[in-house]
Amino acid sequence: MKIEEVQSTTKTQRIATHSHVKGLGLDESGAALQAAAGLVGQELAREAGGVVVDLIKSKKMAGRAILLAGPPGTGKTALALAMAQELGSKVPFCPMVGSEVFSTEIKKTEVLMENFRRAIGLRIKEVKEVYEGEVTELTPCETENPMGGYGKTVSHVIIGLKTAKGTKQLKLDPSIYESLQKEKVEVGDVIYIEANSGAVKRQGRSDTFATEFDLEAEEYVPLPKGDVHKKKEVIQDVTLHDLDVANARPQGGHDIMSMMGQLMKPKKTEITDKLRKEINKVVNKYIDQGVAELVPGVLFIDEVHMLDIECFTYLHRALESSLAPIVVFATNRGKCAIRGTDDITSPHGIPLDLLDRVMIIRTLPYSQDEMVQIIRIRAQTEGLQIDDESLALLGVTGAKSTLRYAIQLLTPASLLAKINGKDCINKDDVEEITELFYDAKSSAKILAEQGDKFMK
Repeated sequence: MKIEEVQSTTKTQRIATHSHVKGLGLDESGAALQAAAGLVGQELAREAGGVVVDLIKSKKMAGRAILLAGPPGTGKTALALAMAQELGSKVPFCPMVGSEVFSTEIKKTEVLMENFRRAIGLRIKEVKEVYEGEVTELTPCETENPMGGYGKTVSHVIIGLKTAKGTKQLKLDPSIYESLQKEKVEVGDVIYIEANSGAVKRQGRSDTFATEFDLEAEEYVPLPKGDVHKKKEVIQDVTLHDLDVANARPQGGHDIMSMMGQLMKPKKTEITDKLRKEINKVVNKYIDQGVAELVPGVLFIDEVHMLDIECFTYLHRALESSLAPIVVFATNRGKCAIRGTDDITSPHGIPLDLLDRVMIIRTLPYSQDEMVQIIRIRAQTEGLQIDDESLALLGVTGAKSTLRYAIQLLTPASLLAKINGKDCINKDDVEEITELFYDAKSSAKILAEQGDKFMK
């Protein structure tokens, strides 16, 4: 008999540009450490980010906007992601790029509104009545089929449930018997049944049976404590966009017309303003009753200068609405024309009336030492061996061209080192790679020198 171990088929996480960012890297007092949580330098910007995170956590920030402004490759997106990491997984974070609004399928404002709604979470607390315990008996009671014939139908199911405190016998609807069969419930399993919906969930086998087999494929769970019939608090996290989509879809049956309706429907449906207002009313009612609580999340709009004047005016309205997330803009433009206008120039390509509303966080270019530190962190994240001499050389390259270019050289250099039969990247590999690839500045220099040979 052969026993093989099966390798897990879960996707291995690929290393993205900001995989190494784990948080803002602040100490208890909120001051930035020089290098922590994957971020290096940018102390002032990180401290400002820390203040914003505290404001969001204390729910005093909703409806405001922040602008991360700085030259390309100074860590604006990294800073936004670090803020998302600090907030934790329970706070919705919705990233988008300015140019996403120019979709052919739906209106610009619709894309913005959809992302606004994605960034607002709703935490719904429900108290459910459940019957929970280990199954001691499971007897379907049959009757003659009312349609005639020889078949019998299940009229009801008698199920016995046992907990540490006591046992109970329940008489269940035949439809619940079907879900019991689907979950493959047997005597000795621990299950819970929701009283109001009749949903059945099998949690595992009771651990009193744990010594049955030498090799087990079963998950054993302890016998539930307390009574069989109890009230359980269930917390669900949904975003407003989820609610919009759930209510926008036509609820079709199995008849031909509804099937056709679903086939003919375009890929994206626009959600009407009326529907959103109705949902807002219901949400506000829930909040007043204390059933739900609003979790204003973060909407991150990168390359905000790509939005046009219509989008900016729409943002005003969206920012002022009662249900608004915290909006973080990022841009690397200086003074430039606002899209959608001919001659109005403005800092960062954002109209002045919107600039008044935002708190601006500046990111500054990195020094050479900081670049070396960042390249070292990236090499560790990608699992590459590199010596100090090469790191220093890459730091010099980064200072001459850009940090992004220096980081891009890491992987090709490691491939080159492997081809040459080395485990560690050394100075020769880096020098050879810099000869093979051009950075933007040296490419521009060649263009300037040999401009007449290129097409105009």
